[in-house]
Amino acid sequence: MDAPDTELKKELKATLQARSELGAEYESALVESFLEKVEQRLDGTLDRRVRRHLAEQQIVVARGARAPEPPLGHFGERYGFGIISLVLAIPLSAIGVANAGIDGLVVAWLGIVGVNAFQAVHGGRLFRRREKERRTASDWED
Repeated sequence: MDAPDTELKKELKATLQARSELGAEYESALVESFLEKVEQRLDGTLDRRVRRHLAEQQIVVARGARAPEPPLGHFGERYGFGIISLVLAIPLSAIGVANAGIDGLVVAWLGIVGVNAFQAVHGGRLFRRREKERRTASDWED
């Protein structure tokens, strides 16, 4: 157990003790105050981690290596692609039903599932390959 955890436990005990002394009418203010301290602690921890990560990347770049690329199929990429697919599924379904009934709906959803399956299998490899080719081509132009 490190010192900040001990400090946070002391704050929690003090908050609970103050609640028992002051009564339930101050409960929301006490809880908000404690949560604010927890949020500050989390913000400080996150700031340290981000600074450390950026420093590590700068060291890698300074040594002549390229900064590490995010893994294929990075969570944000997959999550965003899924959301876009669901948003576009609504008008595509409506268009399919309006033009061809249930058959149009089935075709629309087969297309949506097919695109998502392709994305799941191939991730962002195609886009990254094009970006690497573009980067390599521009390196020769200088």
